[in-house]
Amino acid sequence: MTTVGYWFVGFALAYTFFLILISQVAKRKATGGNGYFVGGRGFNTLFVTVCITGLFSGSSYIAIIELSYLQGVSAIWYGVAETVQVLIIALVLIAPFRKKALVTISGLLGDRYGEKVRGLAGAITAFTFPMWSVATALAFASALSVFTGLSLLLSVGVTALLLFVYLQFGGMWSVGLTQLSNVIVFFVMLAIGTYAFFVNPGVEGLQTLFQEKPSYASMGGVGIQTILAWFGTFLFNVILAQAAFQMALSCKTPEQGRNGLLYASLLGVPLIIGAVVFGLSAAQVVPGEARGLVAVPLYLMETLPAPLVALFFLGFWAAALSWGAPCQFSGATSLGRDVGRALNRNATDRQLVTYTKWSLLLLTVLMVGFAFLRSDQSAWWNVLAWVTRNSATFAPVVAAIFWPVVTKRAAFVSLFTGSASGLLWYHLGGWGINEFYLNIHPVWIGMIVNIITIVAVTLLDRSNSWVWKGSVKGIGAYSTVFALLLLIILISGFEYLYSTGILGMVLALIVSSLFITCMSFIREKTVASAKSYQTG
Repeated sequence: MTTVGYWFVGFALAYTFFLILISQVAKRKATGGNGYFVGGRGFNTLFVTVCITGLFSGSSYIAIIELSYLQGVSAIWYGVAETVQVLIIALVLIAPFRKKALVTISGLLGDRYGEKVRGLAGAITAFTFPMWSVATALAFASALSVFTGLSLLLSVGVTALLLFVYLQFGGMWSVGLTQLSNVIVFFVMLAIGTYAFFVNPGVEGLQTLFQEKPSYASMGGVGIQTILAWFGTFLFNVILAQAAFQMALSCKTPEQGRNGLLYASLLGVPLIIGAVVFGLSAAQVVPGEARGLVAVPLYLMETLPAPLVALFFLGFWAAALSWGAPCQFSGATSLGRDVGRALNRNATDRQLVTYTKWSLLLLTVLMVGFAFLRSDQSAWWNVLAWVTRNSATFAPVVAAIFWPVVTKRAAFVSLFTGSASGLLWYHLGGWGINEFYLNIHPVWIGMIVNIITIVAVTLLDRSNSWVWKGSVKGIGAYSTVFALLLLIILISGFEYLYSTGILGMVLALIVSSLFITCMSFIREKTVASAKSYQTG
């Protein structure tokens, strides 16, 4: 172990004891089921701000450092896309979801479609969150191994155990208090990284890098198809961001939740810019590494004293924790609270909290198990998680909010067909990270099947009553025109869309637009009749 390694272990141990101490404070606040799952709806603007900053900025910071080392300044678009997602949630969804007293997306589906849907949606959601957690933990561990010599698996195991310990005690209050600590450590890391940049390579060093590698200075260096894929992924994920909803909706009022999200988007800006600068600095000082997360510690060890390097990477660990904690807790809430309620409809709040604590243990074991199964490619777990969950829950969630015509049977079947088709497409492509069957990302196939299934089963169900209320005015007409325009673009530019990997997203947009048309034009028969009576 290097000198930096010893310093980091010391800082990490001290920080671990501090987080466990905080969890004891959280334990006293987390009284009852409501206190454990959503902080008793007692979070103020500050807590929402640090929770969302920790969740999104922590994960994007690690991803952007890696991307900027490999691709240059265009990595910033990843952060921009994620920020747009946060802003949409703040401005559009927080107020109505807070009024519904939403806890989880799987719980929303269960309240609308019954216990079978609650159980299946809760299980799918729960088992994907450890995939996201392990992906970020593995990325951090690859950097940690440079100066400690610790194996990736041991690093993930320690991270998972700490998450389990402090989440057990205080639930959402543990998340809130530790996210506050993590965000403080983020900005200590940012200050150290900024100092390192001016020491080496400085502004002149980046200018030299851009002269030697002009693509690194290009805002489109990563490729337009990749940038569009980032925006498409985050925009479709807006309505499914369960961990973000669970934290933001722990607010006292919708206004505090919205303001917290808006402030979080502002706090994320310096972290996004810092991640790009640090990745570029490493590319100039330590070129030729296969991974940016290996190059950055090498760059800092060459530039700063050991204590500062260790403190910088304590911020890296805080980033992994700040993403992993909400993911693990939200997944455990879906498994313990939602699946538990589906299996035991008479369960008390105390029993649901107990189920959730046991679920945390199970998801901790899964997180470590996933690391054992595939530790060499952390990004692979992100892809698998997106495919499994988003392919299953997108259409049912949209329908639960906007389209009361959908039946329980349609929602249940679409959960299964969406996830299964996405995973089958992934299998046909050989389970790669960037190489997919017919050059189409499996999440688009899963979501398309998910939408088609929920519409078809709903309309073909003989026990269901609906009526067509088409109109040239309103959103249905606009969505139809948009779908036709996209269809023309698809036909005329098929080869380009296929070769660049955008074809799947365009297909998903066409089907989603037609889904909006169906929701606008197809209404419940009883509601339509009542309206006809009132206007006739």
